[in-house]
Amino acid sequence: MRALASAGLAAVLARGALHALARRPPGPVGTWDRVNHAGTGVSLLEGPAYAAGAALAAGMAGAGAGPVLAATASAGLGALDDLRGDSGSKGLKGHLTALARGEVTTGAVKVVGLAVTGLATTVLVDRSADRSAHRAAGRAASRAGDRRASRSAVDTLVGGAVVAGCANLLNLLDLRPGRALKAALVLGLLTGTSPSSSVAAAGAAGAAAGLIGPDLRGETMLGDTGANSAGALLGAALVQRCGRRGRWWALAALAALTLASEKVSFTVVIESTPVLRELDALGRP
Repeated sequence: MRALASAGLAAVLARGALHALARRPPGPVGTWDRVNHAGTGVSLLEGPAYAAGAALAAGMAGAGAGPVLAATASAGLGALDDLRGDSGSKGLKGHLTALARGEVTTGAVKVVGLAVTGLATTVLVDRSADRSAHRAAGRAASRAGDRRASRSAVDTLVGGAVVAGCANLLNLLDLRPGRALKAALVLGLLTGTSPSSSVAAAGAAGAAAGLIGPDLRGETMLGDTGANSAGALLGAALVQRCGRRGRWWALAALAALTLASEKVSFTVVIESTPVLRELDALGRP
């Protein structure tokens, strides 16, 4: 029931936030206006609307402080790139290369910020899980918690990388109408199959469902603000759901996809694969 409440509330809040922001856009005129891949005007206000709806719904439904932090902090880092970013360096490799030269780009700030956000999110998630286990099983759970603490540093690092990697992955997919939100819906269903992760995952999927209409029509897009928020929230849900082995598998998959994105265009792969091409185009005018 909490997961259903989270999904429904996220959809309503995200859609309401988009309407409110569209009536009174923050900042000077044109701040959130961009031109998409097809050369038509599009609004980035979907991003803050998504983050507000997903974070509020997940928090109100009891997802915990970790997922809420992931959704909000990553949205702020994405907004920095949306509003102040430069196009001189692109991709993870480009930003890290610039940083190695001593050039601090907004993208590099976001990379570091997402890493810190992921670590903080994982600490909060694991502490919450330990408290729940302690309450449920008393002293036996407390002793188990002590054993977990001996390996928590590695677990936290891996979990933090999963959160940051998910935030980056959704951003890589936000290149065509509806693509990133469809991914959020699918990943929300997959990561929400455990009671511990269902509320956060439902919040991510619900906000995606509430905003997918105007996104598919090419009127709005997530931008870094929304894509990073969606990915980080889903990453937090994944961390909630997975134990040590699951986190390592998730990190391996995310690392492989991130490295592949530096060499191969996801859009080219999708458009050259019939099934993926049809799914990608589903719902667009």
